[in-house]
Amino acid sequence: MAATLPSTSVLDLALAAKAAARKLATVPSATKDAALHAIADALEARIPEILEANARDLEAGRENGLSDALMDRLALTDARVRSIAAGARAIAALPDPVGEVVDGGRLANGLEVRKVRVPLGVVAVVYEARPNVTIDAAALALKSGNAVLLRGSSSAAHSNAVLARIAAEAASELPAGSIGLVGGDREALTELAQLEGIVDLIIPRGGEGLKKAISAVAKVPVIYAAAGNCHVYVDASADLAAAERIIVNAKVQRPGTCNSAETLLVHSDVADRFLPGAIAALRAEGVELRGDERVRTVDPSVNAAVESDWGEEFLALILAVKVVDSVEEAIDHVNEYGSGHSEAIVTNDRSAARAFQLGIDSACIYVNASTRFTDGGEFGMGAEIGNSTQKLHARGPIGLRELCSTRYLVEGDGQVRA
Repeated sequence: MAATLPSTSVLDLALAAKAAARKLATVPSATKDAALHAIADALEARIPEILEANARDLEAGRENGLSDALMDRLALTDARVRSIAAGARAIAALPDPVGEVVDGGRLANGLEVRKVRVPLGVVAVVYEARPNVTIDAAALALKSGNAVLLRGSSSAAHSNAVLARIAAEAASELPAGSIGLVGGDREALTELAQLEGIVDLIIPRGGEGLKKAISAVAKVPVIYAAAGNCHVYVDASADLAAAERIIVNAKVQRPGTCNSAETLLVHSDVADRFLPGAIAALRAEGVELRGDERVRTVDPSVNAAVESDWGEEFLALILAVKVVDSVEEAIDHVNEYGSGHSEAIVTNDRSAARAFQLGIDSACIYVNASTRFTDGGEFGMGAEIGNSTQKLHARGPIGLRELCSTRYLVEGDGQVRA
């Protein structure tokens, strides 16, 4: 079958993945797509088994005092499992990036040069309390011709194990070792991150703690799918009704995700008109507000913000609120405190929108829309492994093309260099 599961050592798993990756690079699209459909069908057929395993993780999470945000990330339901299956099918329906010609042409000397996409090889994904990533990462890796090593958190151990087993059994037509589930302690994670020449890329998907843990030991190239301290800025020209809908959605729709808003910035020209209604709407959804002095002048019942609030990824129903005097001040605030993930401006002023788009140093910039759309599924990628907040190779949602490198294919008819 296509997977080797956690009783195997980290090195053996990685070596098996390396051998599988060489074969996967040449597997036809139809075979990969059939495997993804088989995985999706198996997930739906075995929902009771998946939910039973997830219930064990949830029970342990409650006993260990996991936060509401982490419990929400951990929880699977019938609908969520079916959504994961739908994501696998959506990935199968996408064009295969392997072999795609990115650039090329005929040189003056007659050489034909093509720059084509190729798989990276072995991709390791390390993630916290998000069992859906087990399938999302496996599906994206397989479709893009990569073997995948999965390392979930102990809080989702039962869920990840059953999901990986189901994927392995369903994808039996793919090379053995294509999917590996890495177990063990912190030492096993360190070993995984140091397998130069075997593992081609490691993607940590989680908070700053995971990012620091990987960066301290990694010898393998890393793309960080890191934290999201996201902002919504309401400009002086904003449609205030739309702005209220956007901030409520960005904060409340699923507060435990990295693309939820953590700070609201409001232009001073509209603060008196916008804040009372927005505060009431947010409080109606259970949001705790922490504002600067100008916000508290409008509503003294708002809790006073402290300096650390501006840089915090709350992942909870908590929102920092600040009044600013210009789009430039909003841009400066975001660039100082933001994590480079997703930012939004609500405005009817095109020059303000353009300044925000050009001035903010983040992966995704929205004009008149919620930050909650930063998601591979919403962007038409089927799913994602995470959202990269760095600048090299991949930035934003990590989908099929981001799991590929390129190579040059050069054809001639006897040319030699003078």
